[in-house]
Amino acid sequence: MIRKIAGGKYRLYSRSINPKTGKRRNLGTFDTRKAAMQHEREIQFFKRRG
Repeated sequence: MIRKIAGGKYRLYSRSINPKTGKRRNLGTFDTRKAAMQHEREIQFFKRRG
């Protein structure tokens, strides 16, 4: 899940909620939406490896 944050940057959050905090995990902050989408694809690729 990608959200635009204050300052014009984009933050990538996990889809699932962290049961310990009740919030989504921050998976990185990026300058552009395109960069955030690319990182999300990389994460999905490694989740399904091996």
